[in-house]
Amino acid sequence: MGSRNCCRMLFLTLFFAGILLSGSVAMAIEEAMYKVLEKGKNFELRQYEPHVVAETIVEGDFSEVGNEGFRRLFGYISGKNRSRRSISMTAPVSQEAESQRIPMTAPVNQEVEGNKWRITFLMPSGYALETLPAPVDPRVSLREVPGRLMAAIKYSGTWSRVRYEAKKALLENAIRKRGLKPVGKPIFARYNAPFTPWFLRRNEVLIPVDMPK
Repeated sequence: MGSRNCCRMLFLTLFFAGILLSGSVAMAIEEAMYKVLEKGKNFELRQYEPHVVAETIVEGDFSEVGNEGFRRLFGYISGKNRSRRSISMTAPVSQEAESQRIPMTAPVNQEVEGNKWRITFLMPSGYALETLPAPVDPRVSLREVPGRLMAAIKYSGTWSRVRYEAKKALLENAIRKRGLKPVGKPIFARYNAPFTPWFLRRNEVLIPVDMPK
């Protein structure tokens, strides 16, 4: 077998191994908890439970801020944090700071914040705001999000702004037809890491809504 064929076989082996790895990781991680109340074409109405997020504000283009935000927040859950651990009750009583790894969850959310973008990671359900370690990076903060009603549309493929805007328009139209009232900014939700092949990516647009009175 020639060197060109060997290189091609190696590339295909690594490529499909990456697909399997990204798929297995996606299935293993905890996802945001919600109950589907209604389901239709280009539309799901969901009741989300309260949750805690790590977030960062990024300035830049739609297609670039997500990756930068992902790097900052992934750094936080990978150990760039301060975990306080009490030492045994002897003399003296001391305390030390150590990093803590936090399990990956889904989705990663992106929403406009003035002329910037807010990128958020959902924190695992086993953590509360007061039990999470403080971020080392001053650009990362923690916040509690109350339960809320959300309209959603699912789609796969690239993370381009053109594709996002097209899906958002479909969801907004479905919301109008249903008679719901938007009460927050649209959110771009990504369920996969940036290294996931584009054709395996699972995406959503979410809009907070209120029921008609």
